[in-house]
Amino acid sequence: MNIETNNSERHWFALYTKPRHEFKVALKLKSISVEYFLPSLTVTKKWSDRRKKIEVPLFNGYIFIHTDEKERLLSLQQDGVVRTVSFLGKPSIIPDDQIESLRRVIAETPDVFVIDKIEVGSQIKIASGPFEGVIGVVREAESEKWLFVNIEILNRAVSVKLPRESVIKIIER
Repeated sequence: MNIETNNSERHWFALYTKPRHEFKVALKLKSISVEYFLPSLTVTKKWSDRRKKIEVPLFNGYIFIHTDEKERLLSLQQDGVVRTVSFLGKPSIIPDDQIESLRRVIAETPDVFVIDKIEVGSQIKIASGPFEGVIGVVREAESEKWLFVNIEILNRAVSVKLPRESVIKIIER
């Protein structure tokens, strides 16, 4: 939903962060007194020698802020922040009720998880790395971590292996 913003009105926005920078960005936002919401889950990670409970973001690469336009622009200057999630070149405003619903679900449901639904044949945009901004098609999903993506460069198809968190699925309308 896009609405023109008055400089003094506070709205929820989503910021796209560098991979694995969500908690670092949260600390930066806290240090400059920007209201934020970083939905997270506690998961048990298993290594060969131990198990450990760690906190992970519910949405990899995203943090929500409740700000006016001036604070939003200040937030964009923080290390680890890539950009504001936008639609047609304008920052997308997230309705208050959607954020509140998300808060309730996380508080009331211990087994929440997000499936990214990036499947073979999905059109994606590469969000980070040397191919940032390039559009491609998922050729193969090797595991939960890696995708093989076909991209076209100089009239040739090139296949690259990318971490899932470095791509964004393009929503077909």
